[in-house]
Amino acid sequence: MIFAMPLLLPALLMSASLEAPSAAAAPTPAGSEKLCGWVVNPTPGNYWLVDRQTRWNTGWLISSQGGYQARGMDAMPDMTTLGQVKTNGNYGYSCGCLTARLDRRNRQITRIYSAEPLPLAQCRRDRRLPQPPRRP
Repeated sequence: MIFAMPLLLPALLMSASLEAPSAAAAPTPAGSEKLCGWVVNPTPGNYWLVDRQTRWNTGWLISSQGGYQARGMDAMPDMTTLGQVKTNGNYGYSCGCLTARLDRRNRQITRIYSAEPLPLAQCRRDRRLPQPPRRP
């Protein structure tokens, strides 16, 4: 028994140091909100998010070609990886969530802290989310 203890302690210390911190431990930045819905990218440089608080044509502005761009957008992942409805060549809309800071008065996302693509089916199933306009 005396010999087992010295071997056990290094093994315990080694296994504890290999554990990665959990993603759930990351705090949400103060003043941020999580918004989920349609991530619309109809043309180059133009993005907005349509969630339960908005309508299809009055979503949260993320960027406007040649103009406004939310901080953190350059680090946003490809939101089309789990599906995209193409409406204009390679442009269209997808489904996702953003953790962001908002300017409610101007209906803009001012800072993106994180973004996560979701399957299109998730937005389609959400009855409280405005559905995309029907294409002719």
